Amino acid sequence: MLIERSYTVPEFLMWTRRSIYVLIVLGTVPVLLYEVAGLHFLQLPFAIIFLLGTTVALSAGFKNLQTYGRMQEAQVLWASIGSASRTWGASCRDLVPDAFAAKALIHRHLAWLAALRHELRKHKPWEQSDKPYFQEWKKFYTVPEHAQSLTFELSRYLVADEAAQVLEARNPPWQVLALQGAEAKRLLEAGAIPASAFAELQRATREFGELQGKVERIKNYPYPRQFAFIHSLFVKILCVLLPFGMISELERLNAVVGDWAAGYMVWLAIPLSVVVSWMYVSLDQVGESTENPFEGGANDVPITRICEEVERDLREMLGEIGLPAPSQLERGIAM
Repeated sequence: MLIERSYTVPEFLMWTRRSIYVLIVLGTVPVLLYEVAGLHFLQLPFAIIFLLGTTVALSAGFKNLQTYGRMQEAQVLWASIGSASRTWGASCRDLVPDAFAAKALIHRHLAWLAALRHELRKHKPWEQSDKPYFQEWKKFYTVPEHAQSLTFELSRYLVADEAAQVLEARNPPWQVLALQGAEAKRLLEAGAIPASAFAELQRATREFGELQGKVERIKNYPYPRQFAFIHSLFVKILCVLLPFGMISELERLNAVVGDWAAGYMVWLAIPLSVVVSWMYVSLDQVGESTENPFEGGANDVPITRICEEVERDLREMLGEIGLPAPSQLERGIAM
């Protein structure tokens, strides 16, 4: 997520330049056929373009509202995970008399955060991470979950047997929660914690399970493909037909303008159609880059940074010193 500054116009133009190249061709070919080849039947009533533009605008508004809603829900859920994680650390410290056992519970929770991060960063077929504009921007930052293996992450928090058990599981973060619940039960049976403390730890574990299920729903269930397809199709149709509507309107101006512009107004269809089409295409591309908030894009929810902050807070709660400094932002992007 970009958190230090706004995108600049040159950056946005660079991000959408491939679409601009196509739009220039789509705007130039009809004008050349009309002006040079003399195919004057290549024009459409602008009322048709107006109706199509209105339809696409409504579709764009619906899509961007829904994709922003997915992003906002993901932000709320991860804020809840961060808050509940700090509460978990305080509960372990205060409810578990054995400092070593409390530390193990907190470290196991950090392992859960790491496993969940890695699970959410896995690529899904409907995500946009394989598109050229995504890959090009990705050169400016690093996705930690792609740079470091889950094996390395778990080795920092779990003993070898538990780490191996988690790595072999189909759903590693759920396995960590299962281990957490089993450890709380063992502490109860050993008399290390009272029943009230066990109930509190189990309640917190259930809460983490519910939060995990909610973020997995966003990850594993995409923005409905039928809506994504029909909107992109409408945008493409508009981009193809818009120059023909521009020609019909600008041809009328040839009868009322004078001097050097007389007879040349149709050529304005090229820049005007490119600008208007680019607005619709850009809205579509922004929606695409927003609908999957965990795929490793520059606009993702910064789950890695949230986990880093939680880890520092929990380690300070344990009295640890000499903690590593927060990772530096690359191009103002927090992952």
